Amino acid sequence: MRTRRFPGIAFRGEDAARRPWVIGAGLDVWELCQVVDESASLEQLAADTHLAERQIRLALAYREQYPEEVEQAINENTRSRAEWSELYPFVRTPASAG
Repeated sequence: MRTRRFPGIAFRGEDAARRPWVIGAGLDVWELCQVVDESASLEQLAADTHLAERQIRLALAYREQYPEEVEQAINENTRSRAEWSELYPFVRTPASAG
């Protein structure tokens, strides 16, 4: 149903962990929204990248309808090194290797 509401959005991953992504951008919606949040403007982002303004606006429209889903993905992917180490103590990062 979401793909019909948002033409240009598709989903990838297992059913339980599927992620919305913007077709043609190669980015998940959360990734694109995070880049927009860190950019000076939407127009400048479109000018500086291969992204079309339509793709950017589509990701933002999706986030507007499903803000908790997108914010959760952003938060999960912006954890500090300490948080990652606590969650996955068996994984060695370049800073912890040696």
